[in-house]
Amino acid sequence: MKLILASRNKKKIREMEALLAKYVDDVRILSLDDVGFEGDIEEDGTTFEENALIKARTAMAAANGAGLADDRIAAVADDRIAAIADDRIAAIADDSGLAVDALNGAPGVYSARYAGGHGDDAANNALLLKNLADVPAEARTARFVCCIACVFPDGTSFTVRGETEGLIIDHARGEGGFGYDPYFYYQPYGKTFAELTADQKNAISHRGKAVAKLAEKLKNI
Repeated sequence: MKLILASRNKKKIREMEALLAKYVDDVRILSLDDVGFEGDIEEDGTTFEENALIKARTAMAAANGAGLADDRIAAVADDRIAAIADDRIAAIADDSGLAVDALNGAPGVYSARYAGGHGDDAANNALLLKNLADVPAEARTARFVCCIACVFPDGTSFTVRGETEGLIIDHARGEGGFGYDPYFYYQPYGKTFAELTADQKNAISHRGKAVAKLAEKLKNI
């Protein structure tokens, strides 16, 4: 089975491949570049589920060359579509982020662009700490959330969701991970996500939990 991951993020693609390999045999993950999608996808949903579906549907349309009347869909190279044509193909996309209780769930769906620019981890973390400056340590409860959407060629779809609880700390710890990982303290291990090994993180992460649910549904289809 081929899965198109609606992403160009190589770290995310590698992580998704490693997670799915534990559950599903003979899966090949393609990127947006592999299906000839050259544009950007506007994530204008108000929930993680909505954004995940927007991205997965766009990737599926690109793979099928559907030419849907949607301004999110860019021109697709017909030769690439032919090369990946397969009745066992599906598109998947995840939307994930950090939800902090003391900030009423922020940054939420805006996690990647919390400080304005997209993917500026340093700026996002700086703003997060600034907004939590007057919040005591014990009240900095938060969770990482991941929603994965899966869309099939006939338009049917489903979503799954995974969450991991933690606390936001003041000082970065660890060299691994990305995004908010150095500040997300996972109490059962006494470490931040950035201090965990890849295997440790995958076993307890929001994305790991969501992928396990995705894999179970794929196996039953």
